[in-house]
Amino acid sequence: MRVVIGEDSVLFREGLASLLTDRGLDIAAKAGDAPSLESVVEATPCDVVIIDVRMPPDHTDDGARAAKRIRSRHPELGILLLSQHIETLHSVDLVARGRFGYLLKDRVLDVEDFLEALHRVARGGTALDPEVVSRLIAGRHAADPLARLTPRELEVLSLMAEGLTNGAIARRLWLTARTVETHIASILAKLGLAAAGEDEHRRVLAVLAYLRAPAPA
Repeated sequence: MRVVIGEDSVLFREGLASLLTDRGLDIAAKAGDAPSLESVVEATPCDVVIIDVRMPPDHTDDGARAAKRIRSRHPELGILLLSQHIETLHSVDLVARGRFGYLLKDRVLDVEDFLEALHRVARGGTALDPEVVSRLIAGRHAADPLARLTPRELEVLSLMAEGLTNGAIARRLWLTARTVETHIASILAKLGLAAAGEDEHRRVLAVLAYLRAPAPA
């Protein structure tokens, strides 16, 4: 796997590059600001881009905005956002297109989980931090169909959004695989997404695409 890293902190950038190299990944290029990152991606063949949300020149959401532009030009690339803070303005649109992950930087400390998420994104899947999922779901209008979901269905939906498979959800919640399948079928039906397809990642993306729609007035 060829990886491009966009991160302005030299210490974090070099540490991450060293970690991934030790695990057999190829660091194709590195950049310290959003404009340089976009130029590097244009010039460097790669499979996935790791991007810090807050980068120069503005140190706000430059990385997230760069990610959207990169996605528009290279829909086949995996994009994994890293941040110390949750930013949902651009991330919901990105996750709806797939091949996307958003993790808080603390998650990098769990190396195996981080690598699994990186590979999942490179394969075309989704990997969202549980806190990001909670922020996406929180604050919805009471009339939103999410209000019709049971507490257990909301738990399952959150884990689906993180990118977990049915088997992983079953293990996390101590449920049988058949029970998880029943919950997912109910969730999709209540959200009007029953025809979204059988693929796990397509169901995740369909649910999150629904979440980005404006709440009813």
